[in-house]
Amino acid sequence: MSKTSARLLALLSLLQARRDWPGALLAERLDVSPRTVRRDVDRLRELGYPVAAFKGPEGGYRLEAGTELPPLLFDDEQAVALALALQAVTTTGAGVEEAAARALTTLRQVMPARLRHRLDTLRVTAVDPATGGRGERAGGGTLMAIGAAVHAREVLRFDYTGSEAPRRAEPHHLVTYAGRWYLVAWDLDREDWRTFRADRITPRVPTGPRFTPREVPGGEVAAFVAGRFQGAEAPGDWPCRGEVVLRTAAATVAPYVRDGLVEALGPDRCRLVLGAWSWTALAAGLGRFDADIEAVGPDALREAFARLSRRYADAATAPRPPAPGP
Repeated sequence: MSKTSARLLALLSLLQARRDWPGALLAERLDVSPRTVRRDVDRLRELGYPVAAFKGPEGGYRLEAGTELPPLLFDDEQAVALALALQAVTTTGAGVEEAAARALTTLRQVMPARLRHRLDTLRVTAVDPATGGRGERAGGGTLMAIGAAVHAREVLRFDYTGSEAPRRAEPHHLVTYAGRWYLVAWDLDREDWRTFRADRITPRVPTGPRFTPREVPGGEVAAFVAGRFQGAEAPGDWPCRGEVVLRTAAATVAPYVRDGLVEALGPDRCRLVLGAWSWTALAAGLGRFDADIEAVGPDALREAFARLSRRYADAATAPRPPAPGP
């Protein structure tokens, strides 16, 4: 990269870091003359960056929103896609939330007003991001239409794959879960809360009347969605929950229990209350702690342990296939 190109990138980075920059201060930071700063600003303008000059005792420059995005950065669809990705990353717990939030602020600063408005209508909640599923993709236009209805608090009318009649719902949150996009909404026809896969939604226009938002059961959309995908009726609860005593220290178990209850019963014993989507899954999951288990209850959990013990015993005694010949 030439010295001039590197200096242009440094100048652009400075202009994005704060709103107003006195010309003399830019020259000092870049270690060039004020005349060179003026020439570099002209070069940025030629590339499509909306750098405005302001008058005053010191005089200076600011990076403003233009009628179009700079052509060497992103087109409209790329800019919206990047903004959506950055907004989702800020809630993933991946350790880059602060950097993603700063990048989103920088991108929004130079967006044309029409794109900023589209972005401001969309708020994303990421639920259980670590699962990383591979679902069907929802189109950007669909996501923007859903997000706009959520923002405006307008009834969403849409066709839904697998449903013969059009659906009507009060849209509340657009969320990601296990690699898919979902709409959390109050279904007006069924008078209940539903989660709709966004890739199966085809929005209809115009939208319906405005509505007064209801409170999501439990008050937190993340807990509500997680509970629904666990098969629970109540937010955050599992359909199968059991209690055992493990012959190992509570400190050994606690780091690996996401939503269970661990109670120390001594230096090498602890009580564990845990849930799962089935009794068999719960019994199998309790075996991962590699400790002797005492089943406290309920009976369904004891029966699941018995079924697994028979299966494991059969697997241990199954005849081995003959070794391949020389």
